[in-house]
Amino acid sequence: MIYHITRLKDWEIQKEKTEFTPSDYYREGFIHCCTFDQVKGVLERYFKGKTDLMLLHIEEAKLKAELKYEPSFNNEKFPHIYGMINKNAIVEISVLAS
Repeated sequence: MIYHITRLKDWEIQKEKTEFTPSDYYREGFIHCCTFDQVKGVLERYFKGKTDLMLLHIEEAKLKAELKYEPSFNNEKFPHIYGMINKNAIVEISVLAS
């Protein structure tokens, strides 16, 4: 299982689509994700003080797009999705407040 943190407004805009594309995908070229153990650190580093957040629980085996684990912060490997997230790979959604 991997996780993607997104803003509620991004999700709402795309709720009727079969795929989800975060707003920074077109700038970055991939979708930033994390493992369960990395969620807390990602929230603290990049989303501090934001309250309109959702955590997408993504089943890796169901992804249609390529998934790569690549070094990032502190040389720690993070999962990156090179393409859109097909919504049938999202098995749960949690509302977050950081």
